[in-house]
Amino acid sequence: MRKLYILFIFFIGTFGLAYSQTLPYLPQPTYKEGEQLKYKLRYGIMSAATGTLKVEKSKLRFSNPNTYHLSAFGQTSGAFSVFYTVKNQYDSYIDGDTYLPYLYTENIREGSYTRQEYATFDHKNKKVSGRKGTFTSPNSQFFDLLSAYYFSRNLDLSSLKKGDSFKITYFLNDEVAQLGVKYIGVEKIKTSLGTLECIKLSPEITPGRIFKKDSQLFLWVTNDGNRIPVKAQVEILIGSVTMELVSASGLKHKLGERVSYSK
Repeated sequence: MRKLYILFIFFIGTFGLAYSQTLPYLPQPTYKEGEQLKYKLRYGIMSAATGTLKVEKSKLRFSNPNTYHLSAFGQTSGAFSVFYTVKNQYDSYIDGDTYLPYLYTENIREGSYTRQEYATFDHKNKKVSGRKGTFTSPNSQFFDLLSAYYFSRNLDLSSLKKGDSFKITYFLNDEVAQLGVKYIGVEKIKTSLGTLECIKLSPEITPGRIFKKDSQLFLWVTNDGNRIPVKAQVEILIGSVTMELVSASGLKHKLGERVSYSK
């Protein structure tokens, strides 16, 4: 059950594109204070987990007074919660101008397993200090799970062509790693919130204990002013897992409204 829930967190964090050097980003964020997104994770036809992401103004003070507090809470649902209980909280505090993280915390409760993290970021020196030590990034633009997701929504994707691949650097589970993503194209899909034009991406995955040898993960992100993931799907060793957006409130732009940076 724990592996299935990990997929939910993986889905949330996989909208990450990066260039080999400094990442180009939009001057204004695609989200605003008060945004709230709710997701549902399904294993086959069964509801397995739910998650909520929020954007708030930070109550903590950092070098830039323009700071956002990003939060994500996820838990198992339906029959899955009877056999295995998960309640995970993630928080990230980011610079409102560069979208880089200052502080990241997590409180993990998965059955009998618990874990807490408190990590601070030093982008000038390419360091992140967590509970188990200090880790080095290959570049100065690196993120935690949540800030990677929100930063990626603000990337300048104007130069993307079908088949292009990119990477993003992030800190998670006591290590600094990189995630590669391939741009597939633009297509319309049906969602619980209506038919939406989306950017289709394929984040890289590693075959093993969860994924099949030929498994592909696909992610659909709205091709509008908000750039929010609305669906993700992947086949696993037994069955398939799907994540879907079920509600969105406090959006900066009307859902589906194209803007100057739409593909």
